[in-house]
Amino acid sequence: MSFPSDSVGLVTPQKFQFEQPLELECGRILPRFDLMVETYGTLNADKSNAILICHALSGHHHAAGYHHADDKKAGWWDSCIGPGKAIDTNHFFIVSLNNIGGCNGSTGPTSPNPENENRPYGPDFPLVTVRDWVKTQAMLSDRLGIDVWFAVIGGSLGGMQALQWSLDYADRLKKCVIIASAPKLSAQNIAFNEVARQSILSDPDFHHGRYLEHDSYPKRGLILARMVGHITYLSEEAMKQKFGRDLKSGKFMYGFDVEFQVESYLRYQGEQFSRNFDANTYLIMTKALDYFDPSREYEHSLTKAMSKPKCKFLVISFTTDWRFSPSRSQELVDALIDNHKPVSYLDIDAEQGHDSFLFPIPLYVKTLRAFLGGAQQLQSTRLENI
Repeated sequence: MSFPSDSVGLVTPQKFQFEQPLELECGRILPRFDLMVETYGTLNADKSNAILICHALSGHHHAAGYHHADDKKAGWWDSCIGPGKAIDTNHFFIVSLNNIGGCNGSTGPTSPNPENENRPYGPDFPLVTVRDWVKTQAMLSDRLGIDVWFAVIGGSLGGMQALQWSLDYADRLKKCVIIASAPKLSAQNIAFNEVARQSILSDPDFHHGRYLEHDSYPKRGLILARMVGHITYLSEEAMKQKFGRDLKSGKFMYGFDVEFQVESYLRYQGEQFSRNFDANTYLIMTKALDYFDPSREYEHSLTKAMSKPKCKFLVISFTTDWRFSPSRSQELVDALIDNHKPVSYLDIDAEQGHDSFLFPIPLYVKTLRAFLGGAQQLQSTRLENI
């Protein structure tokens, strides 16, 4: 198979092993852990061209390229990573990883627990936070010999990690890109996560998280959790254009099976997701989302928290994103401006809702390229509804 000219082509994941104990925010200690990593591009001699990509809830290390010649689908952010793309591998060395607690090669609930005869951790895997993830990412940086990232970039939950980087390791990044994210979850967002968790926890096949020991899997709960989540990732306009009220068979069947196209789509998405994602990981990821609130350590003042960063910021939101609405990004931008931090903000008109950050929208791509390429001086400004 020949790959597109702007693709990074075939990539091989690497597993980095860390044998030292890792103390987590919850007070527990992981005796050791692994991180699954992919890299794209070439690290220059002074290691000044490195960019870290932080993934969202269901993301992983495979952000670009292909694992096999016959793969039909590229990495989750292939539209933005590659030669000549917004995050240009001709110029940058990009690092993407799967966070601990995940289910794609890094240490998580399906990994062997060395303190329990190497049986899978299952529900015994500790709850982790965004700060824990950033701590392990900093350890990976040390292993790679990267003292300062040219940029740390993330969308959604990944944007929270990028923000945490600017606080905990202010001297270790030059630029921070936060996309379709928020400085903390709203009560509504926490509620969505709780519904998703209860869908899994109430599945009879969950077995208190020990489904692997029972040779079962809470598939129904995970499907429902994904269906609920997927609704929040799409905008009303996107769903209207994609499905409307179209019927699968063209007529009412007067039953409870799939009738509308949107029902078929949601069930398909849930089914596909349930085949590739671990239920305990889903629980862990949603709790990390809920816990994130850097202002909590600064008298619940985001303005006080944003006095710490030293990097340049690019904050991007999308007009139809109601999961992490533009107003949430504006909260962060206002706090940065209050501290006279260099920040540019764009609220981009896009119809795809929260998932807009995964699409190669022309203005979005142009903005990323300009910010990373230094093609324009970015001052403390707000540019709304561009």
